[in-house]
Amino acid sequence: MKYLLDVNALIALGIKQHEHNLRVENWIAGFSAKSRPTFTTCSITELGFVRIVSQVSAYSFTLEDARKELLQLKRSTILNFTFISDQNDISNLPAWVKSHKQATDGHLAELAKSNGAILATLDENISGSFLIPK
Repeated sequence: MKYLLDVNALIALGIKQHEHNLRVENWIAGFSAKSRPTFTTCSITELGFVRIVSQVSAYSFTLEDARKELLQLKRSTILNFTFISDQNDISNLPAWVKSHKQATDGHLAELAKSNGAILATLDENISGSFLIPK
């Protein structure tokens, strides 16, 4: 199994102060070492992590701190991280995308699918995604 972590899931995993950190950690802890999936990132999710984490004053991260935090998370020996290169252009946007608020979600869901993964998210109602349980 392979999961592309949405920006919100990636931030929740990487930032202990995030309100959903325990939710994501519990989901990952539910996998045995033998059945632990591959977790993936892409340019959009990595840039989203750095942008948001360095903007939220409660986290107190500079842009460089956020970058280092993400790189450290990706080097984890417990988690198996890989990177998906994004070859999907706008022609791959799913038909269910009807508004600007769905554009990135749709792109990420399709990117995951085209790379044999599932988009894992904390957002409800993203077609074809996996909602990380509460």
